[in-house]
Amino acid sequence: MRTHYDQADVTRVVERLATQIAKDFAPDKPLNIVGIRTRGETLARRLAALLAGRHGFAQIGRGVLDITLYRDDLSEVGPAPMVRPTELEVDINARPLLLVDDVIFTGRSIRSALDALTDFGRPSVIRLAVLADRGGRELPIQPDYVGLPIEDAPADHRVNVYLVEQDGRDEIVVEPRGQAPA
Repeated sequence: MRTHYDQADVTRVVERLATQIAKDFAPDKPLNIVGIRTRGETLARRLAALLAGRHGFAQIGRGVLDITLYRDDLSEVGPAPMVRPTELEVDINARPLLLVDDVIFTGRSIRSALDALTDFGRPSVIRLAVLADRGGRELPIQPDYVGLPIEDAPADHRVNVYLVEQDGRDEIVVEPRGQAPA
């Protein structure tokens, strides 16, 4: 099992995601791209730039979704979970929406995001793009676009995504739970 993906790998994976997405949406029609805080937000920004630049998408609406209060494990997060604003200043009704996150595991974060989105409107379609899919679903939720399948990660390991905008580097690392990030 490979446990480390460097900056070049992350760049290739994001570019591959953008190419997959571009095949399914018309570049001359509106498309909303919404990232789940925090790294999903960054990936959504990168995908929007690639879709606009390399693939000619002209009508991309952008948004950021904070799912903290929609989580079914909120009581386990801690006594004072950090809630940041959702920023959806685009009309999501009757328009296609691409939901973006860094890693999908159980599917619970995505369920929370879908619940949150319904408070803001009803897109014509919602598609899910993830940088890494580590398998292990607890809910019947599957991504439409996967940059990197890592389905052989042991159950006692985490798939950690580091992005330069938050962490100073682009990297994906599969490491034991509880190990301090490098």
